[in-house]
Amino acid sequence: MNEYLPAIEIEHGSNPQFAVIWLHGLGADGSDFVPVVPALGLAESPGVRFVFPHAPVMPVTCNGGWAMPAWYDILSLTPGERRIDEAGLLRSRAALRRLIGREGERGIPAARVFLAGFSQGGAVAYTTALTHPQALGGVIALSTYLPSPGLVEREATEANRGIPVFAAHGDDDDVVAPALGRQARDFLQAAGYAVGWREYPMAHEVCFEEIAAIGDWLRERFAAA
Repeated sequence: MNEYLPAIEIEHGSNPQFAVIWLHGLGADGSDFVPVVPALGLAESPGVRFVFPHAPVMPVTCNGGWAMPAWYDILSLTPGERRIDEAGLLRSRAALRRLIGREGERGIPAARVFLAGFSQGGAVAYTTALTHPQALGGVIALSTYLPSPGLVEREATEANRGIPVFAAHGDDDDVVAPALGRQARDFLQAAGYAVGWREYPMAHEVCFEEIAAIGDWLRERFAAA
């Protein structure tokens, strides 16, 4: 199966040497994070291809079964816990893996591909990055959580044991509780991952300081590649 998720693509600079695949949150679409590209403050060189996929539309149980763009079904949620459809998570992981593979076909190897995501999109980015068979450039996990720690425990790959992790959360988030983000951080740190953790005075959103910090972090990763 070689079908790719529909996506918005933006090339910052020419002849891209890196790619950032950025996943939106529940109920949004790929256009949601397009404005971050200029806000990151990246130089024109090296060139970067940004890929903003659109999630498929599906009924979401915790939202009364309403159909909306979603990376997987959320069966129930509380401030400190999510029950999710793991089969749906795996389908989204497979779709994201295809996008990573396409970047390789276009000349950008996995080691120069970064996965980013907000909220539910960040959960897919986390899961895919930690279990990907090839080393990736890094993962950016914003206002998110680990949807299935057991899956990561079973399928974590040695190739990404040293993956750079940028994780951030709002300390007043009433959608994905900060405790869930900290649980993911603690889980990864206990497993030996180096997690760069940041908290910002905000709700379930992103802020200018956070985007600027991501830009700095990406520049550091590009320079080290």
